[in-house]
Amino acid sequence: MDDQAQAPAATPALARPVFGRLATSLPPHVWFGVSAVFHYLGPAFAVLLFPHVGVLGMAWLRIVTAALVFAPLTRPWTAFARADRPTRLLLLAFGACLGVMNCSFYLALDRLPISLVAAVEFVGTIGVALVGVRSPRNLAALAVAVIGTLLLIDVKWSSDPIGLFWAFLNGALFVGYIVLGHRVARAGAGDGIAGLGAAMAVACLIVLPIGFTDALPAFTAPPLLIAAIGVGICSSVIPYICDQLAMSRLPRSSFALMLSLLPVTATLIGVIVLRQIPSPTDCIGIALVVAGVVLHKPANA
Repeated sequence: MDDQAQAPAATPALARPVFGRLATSLPPHVWFGVSAVFHYLGPAFAVLLFPHVGVLGMAWLRIVTAALVFAPLTRPWTAFARADRPTRLLLLAFGACLGVMNCSFYLALDRLPISLVAAVEFVGTIGVALVGVRSPRNLAALAVAVIGTLLLIDVKWSSDPIGLFWAFLNGALFVGYIVLGHRVARAGAGDGIAGLGAAMAVACLIVLPIGFTDALPAFTAPPLLIAAIGVGICSSVIPYICDQLAMSRLPRSSFALMLSLLPVTATLIGVIVLRQIPSPTDCIGIALVVAGVVLHKPANA
């Protein structure tokens, strides 16, 4: 399906009573910007918790937290009951993608530098953005953004085949997240956030038997449990809601290209939180990525 067929839909119905006029008054790029910030805040905190609850235990706590937050807001059982068969299959696929993607992402981070994981993840989004390229201007925008991203992430290979397997699996599933997330955001049977809540419930059921044992220490240490809940909200609630609000009004290729801004937000968070000052090469990369996003023109614009 091309971007012309994906005409921007109205903002999800559930977003109107929950977020009021913010959902429609703010441009989709603002929602994406919020998502981009929290996309890296969550994993930054999660890595610190790996020694205490394990990798899969942290993934379990993240997804379960998100599912419990979404449940009273979206009533996933209602979304499934009202959906037709194709929409139910879409929600099941989206939920399975979310569950396995989060686990593979953390398993990759446990073995590889985050720059390499981000590099592999961005490779898939390049393909999604290429699908929507309809003009020399957009092709040039994509090329500029890719060059800037490569300068930022300083792509390095690794001798860890297991870590690379999880990184490539996460990258493939991230493409699935973009494609399925757009379909959910624009599904005619309901709104995207309600669909997201239903999909998160599916993800919760998938990971329930996987990381429960590793997550048990968190239930006997309140500070650890609170930290894990914070990671879940930062990683799977705030950014996923913002993604849905952005996806509902952005062509899929435009959203995929804007994902090249993630290394930029990672660099800025490194400066503010970790006091990691970017090198001149990093600054050039940031400038190129921003230039590519500004140069890009959506297919429906």
